[in-house]
Amino acid sequence: MSKVYFTREISPEKVIELYEKLGIELKGKVAVKVHSGEKGNQNFLRPNFWRPMVERVNGTVVECNTAYVGTRNTTKKHTKVLAAHEWTNYFKVDLLDAEGPDIEIPIENGKVLKKDILGKDIKNYDSLLVLSHFKGHPMGGYGGALKQLSIGCASSKGKAYIHSGGRTTNQILCWLSTAPQDKFLEGMADAASVVNKMFEGNVAYINVMANMSVDCDCCAVAEDPCMKDIGMLASIDPVAVDQACVDLIYAAKDDPGQKHLLERIESRHGIHTIEAAEALGIGSRKYELIEF
Repeated sequence: MSKVYFTREISPEKVIELYEKLGIELKGKVAVKVHSGEKGNQNFLRPNFWRPMVERVNGTVVECNTAYVGTRNTTKKHTKVLAAHEWTNYFKVDLLDAEGPDIEIPIENGKVLKKDILGKDIKNYDSLLVLSHFKGHPMGGYGGALKQLSIGCASSKGKAYIHSGGRTTNQILCWLSTAPQDKFLEGMADAASVVNKMFEGNVAYINVMANMSVDCDCCAVAEDPCMKDIGMLASIDPVAVDQACVDLIYAAKDDPGQKHLLERIESRHGIHTIEAAEALGIGSRKYELIEF
């Protein structure tokens, strides 16, 4: 049974405590995956919040370009957003797919995808720290650790490949051939399995349940948060940490915004990403929640 550490206090200092509860020390050159936030989004977690944790592991903040047309779908535009959102004020920042060619890694026993397409710079790192803002998502139902591993770490072409269920890497065409919902979610699990395996033994996951909107940080126009902040969780198991977050939402029966967020998760069948990831052996939905 996987261990998931949980604190109700949300602060930069507690993020470090969560990491240290895991009992691991990420080795070598550490990639720190964050969400840089679409221009106009009000909910993403700011660089100052993550700064002590990134400095604790002497990490490099990493991101990838998007597949949808917006302010982060090209290296030139994304670099401007990273500067405007102050990521480059505090950290070394690496857009993993800033320059091609991407790398393609075969997926063994994938449910939907035969390969994962990643920015080539990911090969430059020995360890991975996945810092996720847990909230809703227009397509996936929710966004957490598994989404960061899959869509988040995929290159722009890789994102198109996942969204289309392996049909195309074209940014425009992928939206015309989006995979059926469950196939899309299974494709995310397929892609997540590659990155998790790549850093096996040198990867950690922290989810922050704050600013919980039904919309993702990729939305330029996002709804304001509908639920009260719940806390922060950490694990070396991305399946367990996402499952624990979903369970905490179901447990928040007195929160007037619970129904709205659950409608988003359930209407997109978001739990299926977790089910598919467990079936691939990425982690376990059974966990021990350790509150401190």
